[in-house]
Amino acid sequence: MSTEALQWFKSTYSGSEGGQCLEVAVSAQAVHIRDSKNTPEDGPTLLVGPAAWAAFTATR
Repeated sequence: MSTEALQWFKSTYSGSEGGQCLEVAVSAQAVHIRDSKNTPEDGPTLLVGPAAWAAFTATR
């Protein structure tokens, strides 16, 4: 899947002033994570499986 086709959204924990934001896009196979300063063309994208993302975001 091309990262351009994904629907990216900014983390709700990101501030409105920009700079240090996390963006996430969800596909059937993976959760895609990137720094909001980067676009798919110029920055890395981290891919994790749905189970790993659920464990990462679980409230403890």
